[in-house]
Amino acid sequence: MKQGDLVVRKSYGGDVLFRIEQLRDNQLAVLKGTDYRLLADSPLLDLAVVNDPDSTPASQQVRIKVKESLRRMQEKLPPVHVQDGPIRLASQSTSSSNLSFYEMPGKVLHLDGDGNYMRKSMQLYSQMRIPAHGIHVHEGQMPELLYRLLPELKPDIVVITGHDGVLKNRRSEDLGNISSYKNSKNFVDAVRVARDYEKNRDSLIVIAGACQSHYEALLQAGSNFASSPGRILIHALDPVYIAIKASATPIRETIDLPEVIQGTISGIDGIGGIDTIGRLRRGLPKPKWTKQAAEANVMI
Repeated sequence: MKQGDLVVRKSYGGDVLFRIEQLRDNQLAVLKGTDYRLLADSPLLDLAVVNDPDSTPASQQVRIKVKESLRRMQEKLPPVHVQDGPIRLASQSTSSSNLSFYEMPGKVLHLDGDGNYMRKSMQLYSQMRIPAHGIHVHEGQMPELLYRLLPELKPDIVVITGHDGVLKNRRSEDLGNISSYKNSKNFVDAVRVARDYEKNRDSLIVIAGACQSHYEALLQAGSNFASSPGRILIHALDPVYIAIKASATPIRETIDLPEVIQGTISGIDGIGGIDTIGRLRRGLPKPKWTKQAAEANVMI
């Protein structure tokens, strides 16, 4: 086996597809989930190489869920035609005439502890025409980076995610202690920085957490949506799905909690949240200068 190989763990019944991130002393492998935000290690003897990732039952189930989630998302948020930036038109009938409004989706700042997941996330933001700024950064550096970036970028939505998990040999009664998690403390600290910057949860929407994260601590720190209520593995794109829904829900409406949570790949055990107002704004009339409008984050 070598770095980069796709593998499954025999002792877990091949439940998750991994890529070998690092080999240690030719006996131990550091593994990174290809679909789930999971970082693990395993003896090489417990690993089986997968030549065709689509042949594994676990991967097939994940891909079915991903396709269904994206289908639902596209039904609610149809792709738009963009000229020089994130601007889209929406027709509104009035008693006297048809008016063309323009729409301004909420701007996303996405911090991710995994570079591969970051790229996948940015591709989905682009596909759904959501203005987003993504940065790959270690989880421990997120609080300091947010402190500098929030006043500069002024986002409407912040996504704080990466790798997390319950540490080995922790009992169920230890799950209330944040020291039982790999990165939940870093995520909580980053959420607090965001809330120090903007205390109103409708003015700045915060989505935080990764696999098995301390859901309750993240909500208490000030996040609107967090993982993981059931301490389960969450799919890499679940936080992105929530962010897109928040960005494209009109500011006059509250995000439909059951719809948005059940629309994720991991479901209600993976992500939960509180009532939150959307960040999409409409305007009238359409800007004449599309380049300047694009720079102002206006969608024509």
